[in-house]
Amino acid sequence: MKPQICVVGSVNMDLVFRTPRMPAVGETLHGHEFRQIPGGKGANQAVAAARQGADVRFIGAVGDDGFGDFSQQSLSSDGITLTHLSRIPGVATGVAGILVEDNGSNSIVLAAGANASLTPAHIDAAASDIRNAQILLCQLETPLDTVTHAIATAHAAGVKVILNPAPAQDLSPALLAQVDYLILNETEAAQLSGVLVTDTVSAQAASEKLLAMGVGQVLLTMGGHGAQITQAGQSQFIPAIRVDVVDTTAAGDTFVGAFAVGIANGLSLLEASQEAQYTAALTVTKLGAQTSIPKRAEVVAFMAARTA
Repeated sequence: MKPQICVVGSVNMDLVFRTPRMPAVGETLHGHEFRQIPGGKGANQAVAAARQGADVRFIGAVGDDGFGDFSQQSLSSDGITLTHLSRIPGVATGVAGILVEDNGSNSIVLAAGANASLTPAHIDAAASDIRNAQILLCQLETPLDTVTHAIATAHAAGVKVILNPAPAQDLSPALLAQVDYLILNETEAAQLSGVLVTDTVSAQAASEKLLAMGVGQVLLTMGGHGAQITQAGQSQFIPAIRVDVVDTTAAGDTFVGAFAVGIANGLSLLEASQEAQYTAALTVTKLGAQTSIPKRAEVVAFMAARTA
């Protein structure tokens, strides 16, 4: 049986520019190339989970435009069930403008488009998919009241909840108390916990404060340094897997999707985190969001080569 994962989240079309550096205010800068690549945190995480072998059901919204058509076809090609991917008339599909520097760093500007039209009513229409899943996976590129309703639906049904609170915003203790696994970066951890994260010591302090706020377990990702994983009475730092970086876009999303599959497959917190690290490391060796997310066979071969 494939692990059953339900994703509530965003769908964007990524407009990706390669550039030697970030332009200054008022500056016109010649880039190297341009690509149009399917993205959005929700869609990326759904694709990552599907490529790691999960049966994924997606709840989201796109516009009635060409980007919506393209995104729907792309998600379908990965075997993701799209019964509850809504087409919103008269609204554009979400778009992300992404500048990728030669060193792999990126900056992103979002226009939510149809993602902002996802409502609690859409969650109610898809409630059976949430209740029948092993894991509900959410982010914050769709309205917070919709995400809150989805998490409450899953929690009431005993379904494990993974929340990636990105983009960062304040969240209530009542919501956090329903989250089994909180996966976030340094910026998001600082906003939620009030602890500035600069190293492993501060990462652990922030994680412990989030546990005290009701979160079940915390995974604090620290980019190329690694990840701090914390649960009641136990904390461990996992170093990053060293690779040649081409583009960091979707690395975090790939980590989240792969981690969800590991947990659904019965792996421990540490084991699922380690597999997610390897999966994310492969992602940064390629350009783009969904175009860079590896399949399970690639990850297995990569782990075998690095641990031999």
